[in-house]
Amino acid sequence: MAVGQTVVDRSPRPLENPRLSTAIAAPEAVAPAAVPDGEEATGAETPPPVAAPDPAVEGSVLASSLRPVARPSALAERLASLRAASNAPGLDLSASQAEGEVDLAAVAPPTRKEKRRKKREAASMEGAVCGVASIKGEEIPPIGSKVGGCGVPEAVKVTSVAGVRLSQAATVDCSVAQALNTWVQDVAQPAFDGRLSELRIAAHYICRSRNNVKGAKISEHGKGRAIDISAFVLSDGKVLTVQDNYNRTLRRIYKAACGIFKTTLGPGSDGYHEDHFHFDTSARSGGAFCR
Repeated sequence: MAVGQTVVDRSPRPLENPRLSTAIAAPEAVAPAAVPDGEEATGAETPPPVAAPDPAVEGSVLASSLRPVARPSALAERLASLRAASNAPGLDLSASQAEGEVDLAAVAPPTRKEKRRKKREAASMEGAVCGVASIKGEEIPPIGSKVGGCGVPEAVKVTSVAGVRLSQAATVDCSVAQALNTWVQDVAQPAFDGRLSELRIAAHYICRSRNNVKGAKISEHGKGRAIDISAFVLSDGKVLTVQDNYNRTLRRIYKAACGIFKTTLGPGSDGYHEDHFHFDTSARSGGAFCR
């Protein structure tokens, strides 16, 4: 090969980065090195020196590489503040909500299951009073009286409790309605194996003295806080009266009413309640009065 002729590299080495190759200018032709005196040219050529890469070009190539880019300073500071805040005692970042952010769970439309549940709840509360679905009746205007001590400020007219109808709508206050509902549901109905269908009501609100005795204090009936039950009607039509059928079952449910009501009076208590149960919710400082 003649001295000074350009050498073409045809080796199988991988090609250099084309971006780098095009960015770096090709070196100028270099004159062949002089042969020292006394030596013959062997035909081997000295390779041209490699030019040093331009720093500016090298920086541009590295900037376009796939290496991670440093976070912006504002983002780095924000992440650092969040890490510091998360270590603060009593701070729950999961409960935080950015200003203006919408809580999707709160505005999400109800599911079919939720709609059915709300519909059942609405249906169960239809006709209910005293905030209890199983107490059916209606609210009525406050009852006043010219007789001192009589009257019902918050009166309701109850037609059934715990699925058991009353023989007549009873005008009482919610304390009696709720106590009667509890007693029927937890005591009387289980005692009759679920066959209780009606309560015979002997008395509810009436402005009178205790036991109709002249000059006595106003009865709890005159305040809407009492109810009298004379008989129990079962689903098969059988009627158990307090006067004629004061048997083991009736004795047991009468005794269990003590505590649910504040006062319980029945057969053998005072001679005035031989044919009915008297239940009331009068406030007593000494606890329940049961005979």
